[in-house]
Parts: sequence; C-alpha cells; structure tokens
Amino acid sequence: MEILKQFAEASPPTEGGIIGVLGINWMMFTFQLAAFLVLVILLRKFVFPWLLKSVDERQEKIEASTKALADVQSNAADTEKRIVKLLSEARSEANDIVITAKAESAAMLAAAEVKSKKRAEQIVADAKSQIDKDIIAAQKSLHNEMLDLVTLATEKIVGKVVSGDIDNKLIVDSIKGDE
Repeated sequence: MEILKQFAEASPPTEGGIIGVLGINWMMFTFQLAAFLVLVILLRKFVFPWLLKSVDERQEKIEASTKALADVQSNAADTEKRIVKLLSEARSEANDIVITAKAESAAMLAAAEVKSKKRAEQIVADAKSQIDKDIIAAQKSLHNEMLDLVTLATEKIVGKVVSGDIDNKLIVDSIKGDE
C-alpha cells in the first residue's frame, strides 16, 4: 500500500511535455533506435538471406514431396486398375481353360467309350471266331473218333481188319447213306 501512496503523492514531471510524462529519455531512445537499426541491418544482411534460403528450400522440398505423393497415389491407382484388369483376365482365361478341359475330357471319354465298344465287339467277334473254330475242331475230332469207333465196331462184327483207306471209305459211305 505504501507504493500506491507514493505514486499518488508523486507529482507529474512538468518538463518535456508528454514525452517527459512517459519517462522517455531522448538519449537513451536514440541509442536504442540506433542499436535496433544496426540489428535489423545485420539480420537483413546475414541472417535473413540464410533463413529465407532455408525456408525456400524447405518449401521446395515440401512441394516436391507433395508432387511425389500425388504421383505415387496416381501410380498406385493405375496399378490397382491394372491388377483388377489382370485378375479379371486371369479369371476369364481360367474359366475358358476349365470349359476347354471339360469339353476335352468329355470328348476323350466319348472316344474311350467308342474305342472300348469297338474293342469289346472285336473281343466278342474273336471269341465267336475262336468258338467256331473250336466247334469245327471238336466236330472233326468227334467225327474222327466216331470213325474209329465205327471201325472198331465193324472189325468186331465182321471179324477181319480192312485197310485204313478202305475202312474209312466204307464208314463215310455208310454215314452218307444214313443221312
């Protein structure tokens, strides 16, 4: 509180007008103004160019980075479109391959069935042919055995042996006569 009383009691300086009332000392003011101007000149000559150069370089790096980012994003979008297109083409080709494979397998199956049928028919034909041959061979064998039996029976009945040619001729003639 004492300080407030001192200010209240203090009388304003009457010399120097408003500048004196504000407490500005002209000598100190000019010295401070000169120091400020020297500081501004030094800053302008040595610090501001370097600072502006750094700021400009930083701005250029930021702009280059922004441009590079835009390019990368554009390339990524293009690459994504190409990937989608390639995947679509690959799916289409895969579907075509599957369809072709199914058609080929169906054709191969049909060909195998036809070949199997032909082979089965050939086996049946060969078997029939073999059976016919076996029947003919069996008939010949049976015929020869019958001739032998007839010869034996004739020998026993007649009691004498006739030559093989005459015997066979007699048997064949007697069989033909029965038919």
